[in-house]
Amino acid sequence: MGSEWWVPAPWPWLGYGAVVALFAGVVRGFAGFGLSAFIVAGMSLWLSPQHIVPSAMMLEILASISLLRSVWPHIAWHWIRPLLAGYAVSVPAGVWCLSVLPEVPLRTAVSSVILAAAIMLLSGFHPRWRDSITLRLGTGLVAGFLSGLSSIGGMIAATMLFTTPLPAAQLRATLIALFFMNSSYTLLWAHHRGLVGADTLAWTAWLVLPMLIGIAIGRHGFARIGEVQFRRAVLLVLASVAGLGVARALWVWVSG
Repeated sequence: MGSEWWVPAPWPWLGYGAVVALFAGVVRGFAGFGLSAFIVAGMSLWLSPQHIVPSAMMLEILASISLLRSVWPHIAWHWIRPLLAGYAVSVPAGVWCLSVLPEVPLRTAVSSVILAAAIMLLSGFHPRWRDSITLRLGTGLVAGFLSGLSSIGGMIAATMLFTTPLPAAQLRATLIALFFMNSSYTLLWAHHRGLVGADTLAWTAWLVLPMLIGIAIGRHGFARIGEVQFRRAVLLVLASVAGLGVARALWVWVSG
């Protein structure tokens, strides 16, 4: 830990965290999602998820605020409402698990889910589910639990939404609104469980500037690079980081 409360880690770790936040911001600026998933995957390699997940939620909220006004007319409310209902039920269970589970299994679970989602999207697999209230509510329940547990529920929701015929603008707007509402709700439960403290604020303060710089870079570059190609590159990076997280967690478990 740092020598003062506002320095949450040694300087090399702070530098690494800033690089992760910068790249996560670029991902968010280009693809419209993946910020908290990348931050958690990258920083859970050496930092306990209990420390970084609440900060990732705060950063997700800050990243979404400036976008909500422009995307509000395009939000698919027929998806948002059942998703939020599912989140309302399952987020508290995920936050409770985050506060009581041992660190190594939690890291393994976080990285494994991200790896599975990335591989599924990279493979081009698109399950043909009927777009129904059951599907939307079920997605909300699973994504909400994983959001409370590891702040990666957005990736699960994004995966499901990518299998629907929603237009790109509506898909992106729906994800932005969902991330904002979910992160706000999950952060309240994390605070209730005592997971939000001085370290949370300190990490958020250290990471917000590189994140915003990354978002600006991502927005600027999106017009020059094809969205499909970039999203594939993002998924490759996520899969690599998640695979490393699984390997490291398993190594700690075996050697311990």
